[in-house]
Amino acid sequence: MTTPALELVEVTKIFQKDKEKVKAVDSVSLSVSKGEMVIFLGPSGCGKTTTLRMIAGFELPTSGRISIDGAEMTNVPVNKRGIGFVFQNYALFPHMSVFNNVAYGLRSRGEADSIIQGKVNDALALVGLANAGNRYPNQLSGGEQQRVALARVLVMEPKLLLMDEPLSNLDAKLRIYMRTEIRRIQKKLGITCLYVTHDQAEALTMADRIMVMNKGRVEQVGTPYDLYSQPQSLFVADFIGQANILKVPVTGIHGETVQAAMPGGWVLSARATIPERIEPGKNASLVIRPENVLVVSKAQKEGHLPARVMSAIFMGSHIEYHLDLGNMGSLIAFSSFKPGMHIFNEDDEVSVVLDSAVSMFLPA
Repeated sequence: MTTPALELVEVTKIFQKDKEKVKAVDSVSLSVSKGEMVIFLGPSGCGKTTTLRMIAGFELPTSGRISIDGAEMTNVPVNKRGIGFVFQNYALFPHMSVFNNVAYGLRSRGEADSIIQGKVNDALALVGLANAGNRYPNQLSGGEQQRVALARVLVMEPKLLLMDEPLSNLDAKLRIYMRTEIRRIQKKLGITCLYVTHDQAEALTMADRIMVMNKGRVEQVGTPYDLYSQPQSLFVADFIGQANILKVPVTGIHGETVQAAMPGGWVLSARATIPERIEPGKNASLVIRPENVLVVSKAQKEGHLPARVMSAIFMGSHIEYHLDLGNMGSLIAFSSFKPGMHIFNEDDEVSVVLDSAVSMFLPA
């Protein structure tokens, strides 16, 4: 059996705040394989950064166990863990050149100048800054500074690369470029990486697996595809991507298929991710993504829900409709844009068709 690159077992962190104990991280367990990129995703205050800081050794767990490459690390000092940490602020030395910033850790470790020269040049080439060694941080763009910070960590050849919201200070276009670059470098080196973000687009596009956290606890761990298509809670369904959540009465359950009564007297059948927690005669949550909602001209047909257009927003690739379903609530629909297509206007009466093949039921 292969030894995990990282293993967390029931890791908990309690802070004392104003004479009260606050459980920032609550019994988090996780196993990470070598070369894997796992992203910690969740809203502010969910415990993801505190978990990362405990792995790094900046915080000590109140209870639980942390192992790196099979070795117990729970109470081992930061400098003995073999980790590299890329911070949200780049923390570059402004008075040092790019070369000397990257070489700093190697010099502190006592490596020979001839070795340092080669390693720093290789690290700068890896992050696309081969010709920037003589420049200073104030002569670099934000993206270039972030790449220097990454090179400074990679040159130390850490067992684990930890990154805490490293792209949050960059503009939107540069963020997209940098997340592609970080993923490329991580895969090329085969380095194990833990990455904290609250940006779901970063998580979905970069991760091998995502650990979704909420209020200090792990909601679900899985691949981006699994979390998007098979969420195990309403929190995950709503947090990963956009989701419409409608409360509907359950009329029957057949294996993993749930049936629910819809306005107009027809029955909708869709799969349930946790069928054992759904009961006939009670409400369940019907979850459907906006891209799986079809908006058509008003018609009284089985499978159609009457709706009113509250707004129609042109997004370039699609039209984003906000729709009023009356007593059922509201939902959002994405209709792919094609030149010449009919676009419904505010207050138009329309029909909504839900794609039951990609809809799902979760407990209410």
